[in-house]
Amino acid sequence: MANIFFSYCHKDEELRDELEVHLSVLKRQGLITTWHDRRIIAGSEIDKSISQNLENADVILLLISAHFLASDYCYDKEMYRAIEKHNAGEARVIPIILQPCDWHSAPFGKLLATPTDGKAITLFANQQEALSIVAQDIRKAIDSLVPVEAISSDIFNSEAANVLSQMKEEPLRSSNMRLKKTFNDHDKDCFLDDSYNYIARFFQGSLDELGNRNPNIQVRFKQITATRFCAYIYENGAQKSICNIWYGSDHFGRNTICYSNSESDNSMNDWLSVEDDGFSLFLKSSGMNYFHQRGSNQEQLTQQGAAEYFWSSFIQHLQ
Repeated sequence: MANIFFSYCHKDEELRDELEVHLSVLKRQGLITTWHDRRIIAGSEIDKSISQNLENADVILLLISAHFLASDYCYDKEMYRAIEKHNAGEARVIPIILQPCDWHSAPFGKLLATPTDGKAITLFANQQEALSIVAQDIRKAIDSLVPVEAISSDIFNSEAANVLSQMKEEPLRSSNMRLKKTFNDHDKDCFLDDSYNYIARFFQGSLDELGNRNPNIQVRFKQITATRFCAYIYENGAQKSICNIWYGSDHFGRNTICYSNSESDNSMNDWLSVEDDGFSLFLKSSGMNYFHQRGSNQEQLTQQGAAEYFWSSFIQHLQ
């Protein structure tokens, strides 16, 4: 039975709980036990309990988000010790990407993350599908663990130790695995839908934070239809900025997310189109917005980059 340790930030507790539900079958089959800091018994020493369970872990799940990366405890204590154990062959570390963030340059960035291709769970149209993928990847990791307890001490000589060490090592392989593929209309439509939903969540969260940080600022987020929303910023009650973002309007072309500085969807000031380079899908700006840097229309924008691109157009009236 493998001991699983959750390393996470409390702000991501809801997703951690959902993930643990998806690991229920592994628990019922007697393949794993799980532990996180909510299991600490009242009166126990918190740091000591966490340290003991981290040291006893066979698999350490790093639940990655911007909150995790910003947490000194998660990053400096739990994550660094987890990487040490992984490099020593004492545990398997699995990065699980909860939300989009700059994680590739972190010490665990060299490890294969889950869900597939390191796509954040919150970017999936169906987050339960993403959690299911994570659970399957954890099962594969559990299956690959060497059952050390099954090796009899009378045959655990230096030769067996060498074999065990080799089995625990990560296989050598190239990181250059990209192959060209053809993206069809279904692929592009799904990417467009996911991108719009990401931008909508990004604007709603950014508006809330902007209002929280500035007492003189009021905000509104209005979902007009499933494929269109409007955002508003007021200063001391006076409207200062408005934008309308939508997709699916035939007269503006297929695979396009449109941006307008008014509530009308009959005209637009900028747009993003879905493109591909033969390897992956990305968003490309029209470059029509004067306030963006020259050459920005040549960038291959991620969903986060696209959201920031539109947000900068929206907020520049106040800056």
